[in-house]
Amino acid sequence: MLAAGAALPLVGCTGGTSGKKPDKVWGERGITDGKLQKPRAMCIDQDDLLYLVDITARIQVFDTDGKYLRGWRTPESKNGRPTGMSIIDGWLYVADTHYFRVLVYSLDGQLNDERTFGQEGDGPGDLGWTTDIARDSAGNLYVSEYGKHDRVQKFAPDGTFLLQWGTHGTEPGQFLRPQCLWVDEKDQVWVCDAGNHRLQVFDTEGAFLFTWGEEGIEPGQLSYPYSMWIDHQDQVLVCEYGNSRVQKLTRKGEPVAMWGDVGREPGQLHNPWAIVQDSKKKTYVLDSYNHRVQQFRI
Repeated sequence: MLAAGAALPLVGCTGGTSGKKPDKVWGERGITDGKLQKPRAMCIDQDDLLYLVDITARIQVFDTDGKYLRGWRTPESKNGRPTGMSIIDGWLYVADTHYFRVLVYSLDGQLNDERTFGQEGDGPGDLGWTTDIARDSAGNLYVSEYGKHDRVQKFAPDGTFLLQWGTHGTEPGQFLRPQCLWVDEKDQVWVCDAGNHRLQVFDTEGAFLFTWGEEGIEPGQLSYPYSMWIDHQDQVLVCEYGNSRVQKLTRKGEPVAMWGDVGREPGQLHNPWAIVQDSKKKTYVLDSYNHRVQQFRI
């Protein structure tokens, strides 16, 4: 099992479009306001503001040009730092991975204790190392986790536990570190099954629908997919931590394009963790080990 935040060796890829240049690159290494230290998660709000969290447990907010706007820290960070973030109904949900919970903030950084939930345990509704949060059209929440359990849990809008699915393993419906969640317009639940180098898709009751991806460096193959985004063209963007690249694929997993190779020059990536798009269809990649964000127009 891949430990949270563990660095993988730099891996190159073949067949990529490594020459694709970003429109913008911003960010530099540091621990003061506006600087980044191995950022681990990113999301975007309806005003196209970017929310990032790094290994110092700082949540920072930037505009799309990289201007620092505000920031705050999670309550605790000695045990580890968050690895997932989502904005749901105007609230910032943070997968506080090593504290077995989901923190919920207003967008200006006020922690909402009533909405925050989670406790360590093995039972239904208890949480392990949380990685991401997503919502379906009915308002139900889905939380992915690994550690004692590699699974996805479903909660009602009021936080009541509804169901769970997934166990540790390599078969369809099993997971090795489910790292990212995405609920599409059909209420299909997509899971970045990072340690199995694939994406899996389920209905809202946890029934397995289909999967694609296998470990490798060729187009259509994956290495530790940590984040995904379904774009305005109904194509799937996958951010690969292991291959240090981004791929665009059809919903069936057929490769369309890819860019990025390992390195530190603009357009190159070093273990990226997240990908989002703004309202203008611009794509932002969280280039974690380069301590920066790169913006591309696809």
